[in-house]
Amino acid sequence: SRTTISDFRFEFSGYGHYKVTYTSPVTLKEWSFITTDMPLIDATKNEDNPKQCDLELLKRRCKIGN
Repeated sequence: SRTTISDFRFEFSGYGHYKVTYTSPVTLKEWSFITTDMPLIDATKNEDNPKQCDLELLKRRCKIGN
């Protein structure tokens, strides 16, 4: 299934930092990481129609934890 922006939660965690949590729509398992990668946040959280490749990158980074 395609990754969608609704699979993610974004929490502001201090200047230039976001905690991003990915929840698998199938297993409901969650993975989180804290990022300062604002271009990635802009391409996903702040984008009206995020690209699939950016969502996949964000998911991968949640799963590896950085």
